[in-house]
Amino acid sequence: MSYEQTFLSLIALWLGLGYLIGSIPFGLVLARLMGLGNLRDIGSGNIGATNVLRTGSKLAAALTLLLDGGKGALAVVLANTITGGDLGLFAGLGAMIGHCYPIWLRFAGGKGVATFLGIMLALNFWAGLGCCAAWLVGALSTRISSMGALVSAIAAVPLMYLLHSPEAAVVAALLAALIYWRHRSNIARIRAGTEPKIGQKG
Repeated sequence: MSYEQTFLSLIALWLGLGYLIGSIPFGLVLARLMGLGNLRDIGSGNIGATNVLRTGSKLAAALTLLLDGGKGALAVVLANTITGGDLGLFAGLGAMIGHCYPIWLRFAGGKGVATFLGIMLALNFWAGLGCCAAWLVGALSTRISSMGALVSAIAAVPLMYLLHSPEAAVVAALLAALIYWRHRSNIARIRAGTEPKIGQKG
């Protein structure tokens, strides 16, 4: 097997492993374990931390945020540690796809914001911190969680380019595009002025 074939096989392997890690629906699992009901029947029906917060449990929402971010970071760290290279880029991409389109939930997953931030922090701590700061600025200034996600996604590309590598910036751009695609209904509601505020039920 040539070097190119070996490298492509490793990329496919870590995309797949990242996908499996990212596809664990922590929000759905926690809501059931904590007796909060079926998350699919609450608020937007999304499995992420923002919708978990609509159950009224701040603890469940915080745990979902940490675990969804942690699985993105774990995929990156595992790949980079085991391979000693930058295959974490592909593992992170796989984790994001897994969270958004998990096979266990018929490919109907979350919007990937926490997982995205976990990936960014694991790839480059300072760039990831910048993404978190961008989320805070966008979300707190508008009290709209999805606005924070959109601002953070845009900020990720130049941050990764300047603080990590052009390759990481390309992956960040792919993840940002996925976030915008997953938030297309939120964008429509933001334009219409009907997007729910942070912590708002229903």
